[in-house]
Amino acid sequence: MYKIGEFAKMSGMTVKTLRYYDELGLLKPAHVEENSGYRYYTADQLLTIRRIEGFKAYGLTLEMMRPLLTEEVSLTEAESALLKQRHDLETQIQQARRQLAEVNERLAQIARHAAAKDGKISLRSVAPVLVASIRQNISTDQLCLLLDELKRYVRSHGEDSDREITIIWHRKADCDEELSDIEVAIPISKAIPESGSVMIYQLPGVKEAFIYTHRCDPYRNNCPASDVLRARAAGSGYLPNESIPIREVYITADKDIYGRLRIAEMIMPIKRA
Repeated sequence: MYKIGEFAKMSGMTVKTLRYYDELGLLKPAHVEENSGYRYYTADQLLTIRRIEGFKAYGLTLEMMRPLLTEEVSLTEAESALLKQRHDLETQIQQARRQLAEVNERLAQIARHAAAKDGKISLRSVAPVLVASIRQNISTDQLCLLLDELKRYVRSHGEDSDREITIIWHRKADCDEELSDIEVAIPISKAIPESGSVMIYQLPGVKEAFIYTHRCDPYRNNCPASDVLRARAAGSGYLPNESIPIREVYITADKDIYGRLRIAEMIMPIKRA
């Protein structure tokens, strides 16, 4: 017989692991001295070590393999344990594939967002779009709650809540403490029921607008984008068309934000001076 230290070297296990196997009932010592408590093992117990290593190789936990190490286990019981393990592994593989697809999509989004030219100003039209929206007089720090309510509503009706978000500033307060007249909107693929707060309608297009691509935090009241566009309009022979409110379209979905900033397009309707 071999002392636990000797058997550990022979088996490639640590003494700590052998003691743990003893506690779990996976591998009991062949003999334990009553006075000293020394553990002794026999050479044929190496077979149990190799069986444990084999069970580990296809993912069985120590708890799952314990009944398979007894002499009384039947082939039916062994088959049942392995079938369960196969099912668990197949489930893990499917989950890993979904996660891999999600990671690849996020990488593609990062590449698309990296290609967006920060600080670019363009002159173009904006097409009408069917939206679900909520409009309220709130402080800017409550904007997140408004957006969350709208996202949950469109998601409950089978629509994608991760599409671009439009914030329409019907009236913007000068500071966070004052109330702003704000409308938040999410494009939808088809008409869905309205609720007490959620409207469904065709958000009108804009014939001519300066559009400023930039990165900002929609929940802070210090974005200089509108000032940038007003300066561009003044220098280009245009005036802001005050009859149409300024819009801010946040292209980056919540799950694509790294940090606090997201890609946005400030849309300022204009007219000839």
